[in-house]
Amino acid sequence: MQNTLFIGGGNMAFAILGGLIGNGAPASAFHVVDPSAEAASKMSTLKIGCSTDWPDHFSPEVVVLAVKPQMMQQVLNSQANNLKNSLIVSIAAGVSVAQIQDWSQQHQARVVRCMPNTPALVSQGISGLYFTANCSESDRSLARQIFSSCGEVLVLNNEDEINAVTAISGSGPGYVFFLMEALAQAAKNLGFDDAQANLLVSQTFLGAATLAKQSDDSFATLREKVTSKGGTTFAGLEQLRTLGVQEAINSAAKAACARAVELQKGSN
Repeated sequence: MQNTLFIGGGNMAFAILGGLIGNGAPASAFHVVDPSAEAASKMSTLKIGCSTDWPDHFSPEVVVLAVKPQMMQQVLNSQANNLKNSLIVSIAAGVSVAQIQDWSQQHQARVVRCMPNTPALVSQGISGLYFTANCSESDRSLARQIFSSCGEVLVLNNEDEINAVTAISGSGPGYVFFLMEALAQAAKNLGFDDAQANLLVSQTFLGAATLAKQSDDSFATLREKVTSKGGTTFAGLEQLRTLGVQEAINSAAKAACARAVELQKGSN
């Protein structure tokens, strides 16, 4: 693993770095730049150096931009001289490759845009990666290695697909937690207490997701296998169809994707 510098020490950076170190990468290969004491405290648990500004002693081959989108222009403007030879990896939603190249004053910068999601915190994330054409095979391999340390990786064919990934897997945990919250409330309405409801729902989602991932069957086939005609699951699913739940989920994904496009346009 080449020297990698993270600008921003938030939860996602911590999750990625934890995954890398957990998979055997040496802590000395990384450094974090973040002004907050909280970031320094978190990184110390991984034995990773953290400073408030670019370290003189650290020459990164990869720079991961893990700051909020609204901070990106300021960060890239201020660090432009330090980024000239680095592969730039951005996990900021709504900030385009063209903006990264412009703000870093490097119009031929090698850039990877990535959209990870919060289950990376437990090494069960999924990250969509888009590479500029001038990224070498070594660049691509390194980026895949970084993000596969905390889950699965999907390589995208064009930059616009990042917005779709944001709508599905980026926002997806929010949809899942919404459904879990609703099912837990239904369990409590049927007489279970909070702890019982949470256990029933959490294990049901975990078990179903694990089964789906390990099975060669489609989601539709798996659904059919647990649905007997006229049985309890059939009765519940009929209510979901009647209430338009599938259409609502599709509308939610479309709205999230549209918002991702708006945010990108708004930062141009």
